[in-house]
Amino acid sequence: MRIIVTGCRGQLGTELMSILEPRHDVVGVDLHNCDLTDRDAVLGTITTVEPDLILHGAAFTAVDRCEADPETAFRVNSLATRFIADGARRVGAHVVYVSTDYVFDGTKSGPYLEWDEPNPQSVYGRSKLGGERELDPSWTVARTSWVCSAHGANMVKTVLKVAAERETLSFVDDQVGHPTFAADLAAMLVRLGVARMPGVFHVTNAGAVSWYEFVREIMAAAGHDPDRVQPISTEAFAAARPADAPPMAPRPANSVLENFALRHSGMEPLRDFREPLAEVVAQIQTSR
Repeated sequence: MRIIVTGCRGQLGTELMSILEPRHDVVGVDLHNCDLTDRDAVLGTITTVEPDLILHGAAFTAVDRCEADPETAFRVNSLATRFIADGARRVGAHVVYVSTDYVFDGTKSGPYLEWDEPNPQSVYGRSKLGGERELDPSWTVARTSWVCSAHGANMVKTVLKVAAERETLSFVDDQVGHPTFAADLAAMLVRLGVARMPGVFHVTNAGAVSWYEFVREIMAAAGHDPDRVQPISTEAFAAARPADAPPMAPRPANSVLENFALRHSGMEPLRDFREPLAEVVAQIQTSR
């Protein structure tokens, strides 16, 4: 297949390129070779490559920066997706769009199903929902959460860095979700895209935890004492920020995504997050 991967230099894009390059004709797109907010550039790239599949993982994911710069958030996450959709229709490509748990408000008492009504509370969430709405019904939306890998910036790398500098770490215990590892996510996105599976899918690793519990698991996987991690509420964390700190985007208290559509479409769910966590921690420690 001929495939375009957007955001090819990010943590998800890196894993997608690694999976696809040995077996497909793949073109990686990122800011170095195509500005996705430039309609002419996007249409030119797509109509030149004429892909069978576009895996659209590029996004402005810095949620607090989105809050401070909503215009850029909507240009990158919503409008660029419109341009990609336009190009895909012209060449008959299937699109897989990577979305987020932030499209929900986090107030539901149980896990979110694919058919629950979105109600984003942040600029980031609204802009990603805007991207979802640019897609055709026959294409694929893959919502995920808490993405980590050995590449780029993410919670695992942050925790290991902070653990080397401080004796104690404080993380919120009232925000719950599914840690998801980019290699596992990438493999499922490829399966969904190659099969041209239509509709919305929640794609996360198994195992719901709070950020506090996740950080304890990271510490244990790295050989550190997890009791060095202390719980803190979101309210207390926000109150402790400096008065001149930039605005902080609201986080969903409940980010747990039920992978219902995936499981009932004949796809095996992703493994428990602790397995890829151990692999990623070992990879990070080996590379130091």
